[in-house]
Amino acid sequence: MSKRVDLKLILAIIAAGLLSFCGVIVETAMNITFPKLMRTFAINTATVQWMTTAYLLIVATIVPISAFLKRRFKTKTLFVTANLLFIAGLVVDAVATNFPLLVIGRIIQGCGTGIALPLMFNIIIDWAPANQKGTLMGIGTLITAIAPALGPTFGGIIVNSMDWHWIFIFLIPVLILSLILGIYAIRQAEPTTKARFDVLGWLMIVLLFVGFTIGFSKLSTVTTQPWPFVAWLIVGLVGLVGFIARTQHTDQPLISLKIFQSSSYDGHLLAYFLVQICALGLAFILPNYIQLVNGQSALLAGLFVLPGAAIGAIFAPLGGQILDHFGAAKPVLTGSTILVIAMALFTILGMRLTGGLILGIYILLMVGIGLTMGNTMTSGLQQLELSQQADGNAVFNTMQQFAGAIGTSVVSAVITLVQVQASGTTAHRTALGSTMALGILFVLVLIELVVIARAMKARRHPTAQN
Repeated sequence: MSKRVDLKLILAIIAAGLLSFCGVIVETAMNITFPKLMRTFAINTATVQWMTTAYLLIVATIVPISAFLKRRFKTKTLFVTANLLFIAGLVVDAVATNFPLLVIGRIIQGCGTGIALPLMFNIIIDWAPANQKGTLMGIGTLITAIAPALGPTFGGIIVNSMDWHWIFIFLIPVLILSLILGIYAIRQAEPTTKARFDVLGWLMIVLLFVGFTIGFSKLSTVTTQPWPFVAWLIVGLVGLVGFIARTQHTDQPLISLKIFQSSSYDGHLLAYFLVQICALGLAFILPNYIQLVNGQSALLAGLFVLPGAAIGAIFAPLGGQILDHFGAAKPVLTGSTILVIAMALFTILGMRLTGGLILGIYILLMVGIGLTMGNTMTSGLQQLELSQQADGNAVFNTMQQFAGAIGTSVVSAVITLVQVQASGTTAHRTALGSTMALGILFVLVLIELVVIARAMKARRHPTAQN
């Protein structure tokens, strides 16, 4: 099959990207609405968090089976199914008059997002020539990378000026545009096969992610109620061990464990995971810091991080072009070094971060993420044979979701524990907790730099795939 970049490939990437974009933006936009929803439905913080937790759990249990779905069903069929599910979920939430119905709508959206997230990168893997794969992966990353920062701004504008239901209503035309583009542009690269679905293996995946996601969500109460945290972690470990055992004893595993035989792929995956924890942990810390420490509004909290997100999104395809011309090491190691510098600045200045400092350092950090994220994934997938790349892509996207759950849970737990135990004003205690959380993220990006440097030394030269 001859691979070339044509209009249909670009439109297919945009169509799948818009679907993923909507999945991310609605998640981050709804975080701003939590205080409003708590008052509207007379619920507490733990209950309202199920808006995000239920959604993430569904996504995290569907993304790992994307390699099976790719082998079994046509790409266009998967895309249309994901799109219609997401639209249905938006419609349910747009008319929701009670909290359970709102959560049901988010679960339906999670089903659509779980199918959609790996789809865009699978399209690039299938159709992009090797010498342009980095650029196209960068474009794909750009589409979804700006959503986490646009979300709070979008949500803040809606909440400040109209009813929160409009968050869902405004996204419906975007999904319809995505659906039209996808029906026209998405093509089938390889014939489907009659693969058998491993139900037991999938149930182990469900146990794994339900256990770890809910377990880490209990971190904030681990000092007073340790047993729920421990119990859910045990459930996750049972799922992990069970999945590995099941995969080794079936001829059609949901994910082939052979991909982990490449130490370079493993290093790329771990580095990607650590950067995602940092990015999504900061997405929790900074808006809360701006509101609780600096006393700014939710809308301003979103606007302070918006320039950084825009610049990071621009650097994603730029970093991809650097990879295509000079290889992966230059953009990835440069980006990782910038991440370490930015996180060091955040940690050192943690007790006295003004809006201007946050804006400037976050721009620097997002330049690093723009150079690192898409290129780490591209370079990692290049360490696998072409027949393994759908499995590799499924794992990368799964780890992205898992990093979101862990990153948010860890930093929120640290901040909460410090707020409870420290003395002083709420602003002082929040600043102290945020500084400690930033310090943990700094250590993680330092580890990431070491891991990705070793993975780069161990990587094999990607073979040209035309």
